[in-house]
Amino acid sequence: MSFSKVNIWTEIRDYTLLAIAMISYSIGWTVFLLPNNITTGGIAGVSSILFWATGIPINVSYFFINAVLLLFALRILGLKFCLKTIFAVTVLTTSLTIMSQYITVHLLSDQPFMAAIIGAVFCGSGVGLGLAANGSTGGTDIIAAIINKYRDISLGRVILICDVIIISSSYFVLGDIERVIYGYVVLYVTSFCIDQVVNSMRRSVQFFIISDKYEEIGKRINREPHRGCTVVDAHGFYSGKEVKMLFVLAKRRQSDVIFRIINEIDPNAFVSQSAVIGVYGEGFDRFKVRNKTPKKIE
Repeated sequence: MSFSKVNIWTEIRDYTLLAIAMISYSIGWTVFLLPNNITTGGIAGVSSILFWATGIPINVSYFFINAVLLLFALRILGLKFCLKTIFAVTVLTTSLTIMSQYITVHLLSDQPFMAAIIGAVFCGSGVGLGLAANGSTGGTDIIAAIINKYRDISLGRVILICDVIIISSSYFVLGDIERVIYGYVVLYVTSFCIDQVVNSMRRSVQFFIISDKYEEIGKRINREPHRGCTVVDAHGFYSGKEVKMLFVLAKRRQSDVIFRIINEIDPNAFVSQSAVIGVYGEGFDRFKVRNKTPKKIE
């Protein structure tokens, strides 16, 4: 199996983003939520409840529960997803161990609502960044990724539904309905941040490029950002000339590369760029179609 330079750099980028995402999540959990007795969803919430009830360290329970879930997820999500998730769980477990032993910061102890908001932003941004890098923090993220693979359902919404029971059950340990409400606030803000981060990372753009040097521009776009180009026959209404127009779909982060290529080859080219809500197909997202059984007409 051969790997191109682009694939290698993509993998390095994904693993780097995963490491940053897990550190962000561990900060939100251990610095803002756990010291203020505010639970969150997923395996993190289960680990928090076990910690308050039995004293089992959160890094221990978090690691072993995820290890069991990953064994079931390996077949459904594939080795690539699970490898990145294993990496993410390992980084998060390590950072949790370090922070719980060496960083004893208790911020906003007299402002639990602000602690819930800030902690949720750190956690939600971490989860969203991890999912955008084709990995996850494990737990209910794995369930959400499985459902999102086959159904066009928001990742944040799936996690929101899965985690309500976990947060509600924290009442039996803490005995404080106010902390449960804070947990719901954390859940809502987390799911909102997940959707915002994932959608921003997956945004695409489309280009319409009119230039006499369309062939050279198209070849460069094929070679550097590795995006396909479609040549469209067009007719200039004012000039009356037949022109060639390139139609290009690309990730938003590749816009600068495409503009640089156009500027180097033909600075006088006419270029139109616009945002695209969704792009499906090879190199982009997969189709998510809900199969419905047709009703039988009697």
